Amino acid sequence: MDILARKKLNPTRYIVLGFGGIILLGALLLRLPIAAWDGQATPWLVCLFTATSATCVTGLVLVDTALHWAPFGQGVILVLLQLGGLGFVTLMSLVPFALHRRIGLAQRMRMASSLNMSGVAGVVRVVRHALMGTLLAEGLGAALLATRFVPIFGLGRGLWFSVFHSVSAFCNGGFDLFGGYSGPYSSLAAFRGDLLVMVTIMALIIVGGLGFFVWEDLLDARCWRKLRLYSKMVLGITVALIGLGTLFFCCAEWDNPATLGAMPVWERPLNALFQSVTLRTAGYATFDQAGLRDSSAVLSIILMLIGGSSGSTAGGLKTVTMGVLLLALRDGLQGREEVVFRHRTIPQRRVMDAMTLALTVLLLFLTGSMALSLMDRVPFVQAAFEVASGMGTVGVTMGITPSLTVGSALLMVALMFLGRVGILSFSIAFLTRKQAEHKISYPATDVMIG
Repeated sequence: MDILARKKLNPTRYIVLGFGGIILLGALLLRLPIAAWDGQATPWLVCLFTATSATCVTGLVLVDTALHWAPFGQGVILVLLQLGGLGFVTLMSLVPFALHRRIGLAQRMRMASSLNMSGVAGVVRVVRHALMGTLLAEGLGAALLATRFVPIFGLGRGLWFSVFHSVSAFCNGGFDLFGGYSGPYSSLAAFRGDLLVMVTIMALIIVGGLGFFVWEDLLDARCWRKLRLYSKMVLGITVALIGLGTLFFCCAEWDNPATLGAMPVWERPLNALFQSVTLRTAGYATFDQAGLRDSSAVLSIILMLIGGSSGSTAGGLKTVTMGVLLLALRDGLQGREEVVFRHRTIPQRRVMDAMTLALTVLLLFLTGSMALSLMDRVPFVQAAFEVASGMGTVGVTMGITPSLTVGSALLMVALMFLGRVGILSFSIAFLTRKQAEHKISYPATDVMIG
């Protein structure tokens, strides 16, 4: 606590600067000749873009990961994915855990900030279970994927592919190594009919996107009735978004030869489900996203902007944020001044935070989309799809990422960083020193709305 006060570096600023430092270090490592297959130094822009995409668990790439990056470069990307997914502060806590040392208040504050927790109570227990759960989930995912990849790629390469894609899926990273197997930027297209691979990847994405708080609550409660209201909202909204998204993609893309229409009938529902899941900030794809119909592209943008849940490996506005906004809309239409859900009142401060975050994201999204469309002369829908993918740390693209100009690539770097660190946290860290409160109580006035 004294260190933080002495350096005037609050926990949120620590997180922001920490992520920035990891990105720069990752870019320097990727710049080394040993990181690329051709033994040459990779251009700085590609290194910075890739390091940002990996640390921010996005998945957008300027070069194909398997065809450009050698094992050293792929290893750097894997480490960045793990650091970005769990949060470097969470992983740093492994040291005191291993040495059985007491974690001080300053470290607890940083850990709480990295997980978007409002207080430090119980943060050590949450982090410990998060680390154990991550190891278990990624290990189990790698074991399941190995049963498919080892027979195809051999023992060494198959195990590496299994570990890499298990970590990437759990951390909602979206990076893949199949460029040399099924073609550049092909993602999981070669496995769209493989039930084992598809279900394993989807399970990792969903579990990673639920959030460590929900894990903790499920571990304690063990039944629906005893779950906290927040956990019920996360689980309910997650199921609703995945289910409704799957139904919509089935209806809209069923006969589209550029997407689901070219697949056998039994594969179409599976891939519609995968599309709905992967848009929750995962970034894998089983078909060319450029082939989506406009209505499907718009829904994809909405799902990408919503993202996963707080305190998880996912990005976006977060599910409960959207839930609070919908509840505020419902109560506002009914003329109520308080937002109530299941006999509980949601604090006005939280409603204001949700509105501030949503409006900020919407403003940045529209500005970024227009800027990208103008700079690269691409259709607005494609630009909006790309910006939503970057801000939501998703990683799917309609194919324009490899051809981005320097200005557009730097814009995407900024949007990915904002999307992962958190726009609200970013603004709190650098634009305010403390909560702004009026020292004088001013008279109320009325204005006309609508």
